[in-house]
Amino acid sequence: MTLGMIGWFVAGLVLLVVGAESLVRGASRLAAAVGLSPLVIGLTVVAFGTSAPEMAVSVGGALSGQGDLAVGNVVGSNIFNVLFILGAAAAIAPLVVSMQLLRFDVPVMIGVSVATLLVAADGVVGRIEGVLLVVGLAVYTALLIRLSRRERAAIQDEFAAEYASAAQSAGQLVLQVALVAGGLGLLVLGAGWLVSAAVQMATAFGLSELVIGLTIVAAGTSLPEVATSLIATVRGERDIAVGNVVGSNIFNLLGVLGLSAAVAPDGLRVTPAALGFDVPVMIAVAVACLPIFFTGRLIARWEGWLFLAYYVAYTAYLIMAVAQHDALPLFSSAMVAFVMPLTAVTLLVLTVRAVRGAPPDVRP
Repeated sequence: MTLGMIGWFVAGLVLLVVGAESLVRGASRLAAAVGLSPLVIGLTVVAFGTSAPEMAVSVGGALSGQGDLAVGNVVGSNIFNVLFILGAAAAIAPLVVSMQLLRFDVPVMIGVSVATLLVAADGVVGRIEGVLLVVGLAVYTALLIRLSRRERAAIQDEFAAEYASAAQSAGQLVLQVALVAGGLGLLVLGAGWLVSAAVQMATAFGLSELVIGLTIVAAGTSLPEVATSLIATVRGERDIAVGNVVGSNIFNLLGVLGLSAAVAPDGLRVTPAALGFDVPVMIAVAVACLPIFFTGRLIARWEGWLFLAYYVAYTAYLIMAVAQHDALPLFSSAMVAFVMPLTAVTLLVLTVRAVRGAPPDVRP
């Protein structure tokens, strides 16, 4: 391991932090300037922009005939976004969930996750299906903007005192757009440097390509979402933090997977392993958001830690499954017999308490 590797790693990390800070600051002020809520900006501009690495990797994989890479990148990123990013953000500070997310965006995320399983059930996502997914993204974005405009008056009242000049000055509007664009550029560049350096460092420490691929590279394309959501949480822009994750997941399935399938010569092949395990896990993770979001409209710290624990368990399962580790049967049995049922019962109890009006336990 050389000083050069460490230098690129640190430089990538710095760019991620600076880019995320610029993106969150610009996005929150841009939302006020154009009369949209921070949530909608998080679900669209921020979410679509931070998914640029996923788009580049998946479309590149589709064009080069690496369908497994394109599909695996989308599915793995969606699982990572919810379990790791939302989990880490909630562990820092409880996240208040907007009613719009509960009524519209999370159901859309669940719906497109299930739709992905249905269109891939025959082992391929065809080109026509890919085009339909992209059209679905356009329809979703149009509906999102329409919903936001209904709340425009309330939003302007809320932010008028702080951002009145930004709403009136064309120069300020250009500045916020520049902050958003510059932040996105720094995020993508920083993620590339960080992943490249991390792979070299892991190789220098003797880690196998398998472990590197399942950990560093798999999470690498989601680093912009990580940095953006965590910085947004710290700055108190929690609508952007949550909207970034939900919006990125919707964009990954409709935009990234759809465009990748549309440009692939023979569509995208989906392996039986992905259909039998990873896609169902992605759906389960999306569905799990509803009861957790529903209980008090708040993601408590303990729920964040629960998401993080599940991501660790999911990653451990992948590594043991590929390596055919002797502990895999015991680990799988423990997850099926104890951990998952206990979590399901806990979520059910919390949901019943929320329906009955009992205040949920949201202590740190």
